[in-house]
Amino acid sequence: MAADRRSSWLKGVLDLLVLSRLTDGENYGYEIAKALAEAGLGEIKGGTLYPVLNRLEEAGLVEAEFRAAERGPGRRYYRLTGAGRELLAAESGAWLDFHRTVRAMLTPGGTTP
Repeated sequence: MAADRRSSWLKGVLDLLVLSRLTDGENYGYEIAKALAEAGLGEIKGGTLYPVLNRLEEAGLVEAEFRAAERGPGRRYYRLTGAGRELLAAESGAWLDFHRTVRAMLTPGGTTP
């Protein structure tokens, strides 16, 4: 699969994937990117991830807090808001419905559910 095609598909769902990485509690950008890479989504660079996190914060879907570190640079920790949880639940359902439809259409002899 061409990397540019995969990248364009990822853009459509990256906000949801980032929100999903915060369901178990707060986290910071590097760890979110690492979890997405380990899930098989490839490397998500800071120039892609941090604008997403900023947009989610501006929309009130995540809250952020900067914490100084004992060693090294400080980190900005992100956590879901109630609105973020609600949006994640609603949009995850919509995405899964879309996925089922696409999968059915791509399966030989498949039809939409």
